[in-house]
Amino acid sequence: MTSHLELLAILSSAVLIVWLFRRLQLPAILAYLVAGVLVGEHGLALAQEHVDYEHFAELGIVFLLFTLGLEFSLPKLVAMRHLVVTVGSLQVVITLVLFMLVAMFFGQSFAAAITIGGILALSSTAIVIRQLSESGGMKKKSGQLSVAVLLFQDVAVVPLLIVIPLLAQGGDSSFIMALLFALVKGVFVVSLLLFAGKWLLPRLFNLVAQVRTDELFVLTTLLVTLVASALTQWFGLSMALGAFLAGMMLGESQYKHQLEADIRPYRDILLGLFFVTVGMKLNISVVFSSPLIIISLLVCFMIVKILVVVLLAKRAGESSKDAWAAGIMLAQMGEFGFVLIALASQVEVLPETTASILLGTGVLSMAITPYMINHARGWALWLSHEKQLDTQALEELPQNTDLHDHVIICGFGRIGQTVSRFLKQESIDFVAIDIDPLRTTKAREAGENVLFGSSRQAELLQAAKLSKAKLVVIAFGEDKQSLDVIQKVRSLAPDVPILVRTRNDDQLDELHAAGANEVVPESLEGSLMLVSQVLSLSGVPFSRIVRRVQKERKNHYNHLHGFFQGEHTDMSPEGIGRIEFAHAIILVDDSFATGKSIQSLKLDERRVFVIALRRNNIESEEPDVETILLPQDTLIVRGKPRRVERAERFVQEGH
Repeated sequence: MTSHLELLAILSSAVLIVWLFRRLQLPAILAYLVAGVLVGEHGLALAQEHVDYEHFAELGIVFLLFTLGLEFSLPKLVAMRHLVVTVGSLQVVITLVLFMLVAMFFGQSFAAAITIGGILALSSTAIVIRQLSESGGMKKKSGQLSVAVLLFQDVAVVPLLIVIPLLAQGGDSSFIMALLFALVKGVFVVSLLLFAGKWLLPRLFNLVAQVRTDELFVLTTLLVTLVASALTQWFGLSMALGAFLAGMMLGESQYKHQLEADIRPYRDILLGLFFVTVGMKLNISVVFSSPLIIISLLVCFMIVKILVVVLLAKRAGESSKDAWAAGIMLAQMGEFGFVLIALASQVEVLPETTASILLGTGVLSMAITPYMINHARGWALWLSHEKQLDTQALEELPQNTDLHDHVIICGFGRIGQTVSRFLKQESIDFVAIDIDPLRTTKAREAGENVLFGSSRQAELLQAAKLSKAKLVVIAFGEDKQSLDVIQKVRSLAPDVPILVRTRNDDQLDELHAAGANEVVPESLEGSLMLVSQVLSLSGVPFSRIVRRVQKERKNHYNHLHGFFQGEHTDMSPEGIGRIEFAHAIILVDDSFATGKSIQSLKLDERRVFVIALRRNNIESEEPDVETILLPQDTLIVRGKPRRVERAERFVQEGH
């Protein structure tokens, strides 16, 4: 009974703190660690360290290493070998040795010093990759340099997981012999698993896939992961090593993405439990009693990591700006650092006080990482003393630029430039506004009327002569920014037409309500173009196709909004709140709506719309609102999920 209450306390605190941290734009890993601190014996003592938690938590690491193996791409590693070898490998080795020597200088044992060096040498793959993906930094040289270093760090985790348990055996000679013996066993196990992966696993998953049963596919994935982990554990090696090898073997198969999707829910839940158990080990009193030590360690190890990356990147031929940016991005401790701390504490390589100080330092470093990554390029420019582009001259149009009845293009990326080319062909003047100084400079050098800055600034809109413009095109496709620009334009020029590009139809109504005259969703326009080709190749007259497409646009893509939910629909909290689903409601004799007209149900007041009525296997689009509904009719409606659920209950039960 007690264990059930402990589990309830862990889950409750995890849900609350993860929600709070995500609202604050902080990593979920930190939330789990804080939840562990809160419920652990050094916090509110709502849960005690329990062996069952440790076992489940270890499975989280197993699944984490399995997905790491799936994502590990040998071709990608080979393609980036120059940066991986010259920067990534040397960064791990140099920082590990430096931190190891410093730890030994402060009285740590040889085993603890190596462990501390390995922990501090690693950076957070999860946070850095996510931040770079969201900001578009993956395409920049500093982002590619960071990924190359992270690739080698991920590989370096595996030998560290093998070495740390061997360090617990003590004695230099015994350690060397144990390491050699582990190397021999490792070569044998790796060869065995690679053989199985090449000859057995593809055939096994082909057989499973032919059955077309999702449950069997998931079970097989779990079985393969756990068997590989058990095999390496049986040989005295880390379970995580077997999971990594199993993932790497299946990473090049056609089932890679399905395997990752199947394993992710188990990985995320068990990995969250793992970080909770790590947090439970954190002695918060040690952290509060040693703030100067933690702050000093945080500042020193981050500065050392930045300098090592900068020196190695410059030596590899990278620019000073990119080297500093990559160093700042990789300065933090990573999630695998916490894995190594937990492992080292378990085999008693690290003292409890040292482990708590490292945990506290790691938590702080990860907490400030999103801020550091967001400002990395600006700081890198300042630190590298590279001259920034003079943007002041780019905020005004060239003198004697006479504009009237022109088009203002907000965002001069690929879409904006395409629009401008067609305008030039028709001899229509335009002014573009873009936030990228390099792109603005290049475009100005080519003679284009482009202003640097944010389209949300009134001064720039006025510099673009908004009062004389005949159209504003918002081309960057970010709905939140588009809403801000629409409101700003409407406050300055209430009557100018506004055309907005958006990626899908999530915010269609909001954009229209804000003042957009026309909204062009890429996904729906792509559907219309595909439909046009399909109908044309099917023999439908071109004039009829044009009328159908124009009708959809005139009705704001009314028939294209809702779609039937599938297994792979985005069901995330962010996705579920935006998506409109199409849903079929089948009426029976006792349904509330039976015998009533569609109009009398007033579903539109519930923001649910009838898009079709199916009766006797004949479907009518936009049925007459006076139509009386009969038993066995199928009413096809669209709306957001919760609204559709409430509408169906009303149609069936009347409340």
